[in-house]
Amino acid sequence: MDFILRKSLRALLTLCIVVTLTFVVLRTSGDPAIVILGTDATPEMIARFHADWGLDQPLPLQYVHYVGHIVTGDFGTSFLDGRPALTVVAERLPNTLRLAGLGFLLTLGLGIPAGVLAALNRGRLLDRLVVTGAVLGHSVPSFFLAILLILLLAVRWHLLPSGGANAPEAIIMPALTIAAGGMGSIARFTRAAMLDALRQPYVRGVLARGVSWPNAVRAHVMPNAAIPTLTMIGFLLGSLVAGAVITETVFAWPGIGRLIITSVARRDLAVVQCIVLLVATTMVLANLTVDLLYGWLDPRMRAPAQEDR
Repeated sequence: MDFILRKSLRALLTLCIVVTLTFVVLRTSGDPAIVILGTDATPEMIARFHADWGLDQPLPLQYVHYVGHIVTGDFGTSFLDGRPALTVVAERLPNTLRLAGLGFLLTLGLGIPAGVLAALNRGRLLDRLVVTGAVLGHSVPSFFLAILLILLLAVRWHLLPSGGANAPEAIIMPALTIAAGGMGSIARFTRAAMLDALRQPYVRGVLARGVSWPNAVRAHVMPNAAIPTLTMIGFLLGSLVAGAVITETVFAWPGIGRLIITSVARRDLAVVQCIVLLVATTMVLANLTVDLLYGWLDPRMRAPAQEDR
């Protein structure tokens, strides 16, 4: 219970820091009234805008009001259309979840088996192919891969739509773009974890007792290799929403990735804060889940002395 409490408090502290930094940076990086009203706005119009949205109050007082509203589930109102920011974000969230979910399934479904096969065939052609593909997938920028897929699959071969979400197959290219980097990372990490587990003395002991090689790998090597792999899976899961920003922009996918780009450009503070808090919460919860799974799989992680090393 102490282990869970410590990890939960750290997660809560992280969210508090994110909320504070986001609020301060957005409030001190420019006046939204200038962007929304235009450069021709008179001082009276700007003052009226500040008064209507509470921007004329001292920054600490604005922060107290903002945090108080968040606690009650009020994430503010969009400057642009007057609707609650949470409503604006919620309209786009299902599209992002569909895209990120498919990308995550492709990442795990292709990356983990590739890493396992590479480790079991170390030094062979399959291993070299997997490592090369993993390095390329991890190294190629997502925007470059997205443009390349559009040029090949949409412009040249006319196999898939180049953007939007009007057709079911429109999700294929953005999902592949999101999954490419993750597949490379998880394949390399899984390969390294498998190789480390295969070198442990217990593997020779299991084989000496007459256990077949496939059973030894399935029952002993893979479970032990899964523990460090959880770290990478948690990181990938937490970064899915954040990683969709560039991909959604290139493919004109109507998700929160595109929404945050337009909201930042137009200084819609409430919407930006809501999205940042959503992304931060996703990453924090993903890492908290990994920490708790660590404690469940390896009881040594629950000890304070082991945790703080």
